[in-house]
Amino acid sequence: FRGYPPACTSLSCPFFLRLPLHVLNEENGGMARMNRRQALCTFGALPLALRAEPREALPVAAVVTEYRRNSHADVIVGKILEGFHQDGGAGPALKVVSMYLDQLPQRDLGLALCKKHGVRVAKTIGDAVTMGTNKTQVAGVLSIGEHGNYPQTPDTRQRMYPRRRFFDSIAAALRKGGKVVPVFNDKHLAYNWKDAKHMHETAKQMGIPFLAGSSLPVTWRLPATSVPLGAVMEGAMGIGYGGSESYGFHALETLQCVVERRRGGETGIVEIQAVKGQAIEEARKAGRWSLDLLMAACHAAKIKADAATLPTHLSQRATLFLLRYRDGLRAAVAMINGVGNQFATAVKLRGQHKPLAHWFWLQDGRPYGHFIFLVKAIEHTIHTGRPAYPVERTLLTTGVLDRVMHSLHQNGRRFDTPELAIPYRPTDWAFANLNDKHPIPR
Repeated sequence: FRGYPPACTSLSCPFFLRLPLHVLNEENGGMARMNRRQALCTFGALPLALRAEPREALPVAAVVTEYRRNSHADVIVGKILEGFHQDGGAGPALKVVSMYLDQLPQRDLGLALCKKHGVRVAKTIGDAVTMGTNKTQVAGVLSIGEHGNYPQTPDTRQRMYPRRRFFDSIAAALRKGGKVVPVFNDKHLAYNWKDAKHMHETAKQMGIPFLAGSSLPVTWRLPATSVPLGAVMEGAMGIGYGGSESYGFHALETLQCVVERRRGGETGIVEIQAVKGQAIEEARKAGRWSLDLLMAACHAAKIKADAATLPTHLSQRATLFLLRYRDGLRAAVAMINGVGNQFATAVKLRGQHKPLAHWFWLQDGRPYGHFIFLVKAIEHTIHTGRPAYPVERTLLTTGVLDRVMHSLHQNGRRFDTPELAIPYRPTDWAFANLNDKHPIPR
């Protein structure tokens, strides 16, 4: 632990991101020691970024829509500027040297923080990358196109965040600067499939190490286990809440980071439909989603739900995304507004009677600790030039979300999606582990 403050070498230090020495035991409501096999699996999955010695802080540019308290810019860039817990303590081996602010809201924090930390306020995105020169001056770029005053599409009501504009300007600056560096894109790639595909293809053509997505795949999971790599899945369910686009992406990404681990890896999706009201129950009777898996996901997230009354509640406020994968797997995401406000997954594995379910737990309030582990993935990507996990996961979920929004707009139309034949192999990048400052929620 050379390079960290002495206090941070202690297992009791809140900044030390400890490995889980325990896993949740739902049978007795307490904690069970990890057995030898579980320990080996956990240590084996630990990414290089968490095992290696600290390195020199590398310069990065931040390109953001707006920077106000608790915005995504605040809870991501803020952890680089002011430490993982945003209290002046230890942080990643990154240093923000320039920032482009697309909008300045009334409660802007960006300008004051730039002044405090000696960060260059760039007039253009290109200037953030080159810092007034004709060369790339940073080791990585964070593109955070979330929050701010931007219009919606007139039909599907998708928020038109300028993520493609940001990416294109970053790519142009890298071309001009003569050096390609890693780029992180917050959340889904774009509000529409065309832009997302363009961004992915451009990154591939230029050789840009491209990382994208949200904090959901790397947040705490209860129990702290993974679906075995290569498992045979017979069905899958994810639950979420909130808006169909803004939080629907989170729910889809939560599901995808689990189902991508099935036998054969990811193959893509051939059919998508989003339904509401009575159509939810009709889809269940047709065998397109499982009430048992939905109940298992609710139980994992400590949501009180009764199988007899849940279908009625779903028909009143919920939205269901129905997915059919190229390899035949059927999966669904239930946005269970009015029933619960958590994210969880449940999968039916061949040969196992009981579904394997996980609660994806998020810290409620500052410093929104789940973003710590997203920042660790960004740090790893910038230092190694290798994305912590494949951007194709985000490309696929972006395409799914776009079709979901169009299906809702067209009263539950089914879409064939040959364009979503996106194969990839998952990585074993570790999700968040427990530490003293963020105990298991009860």
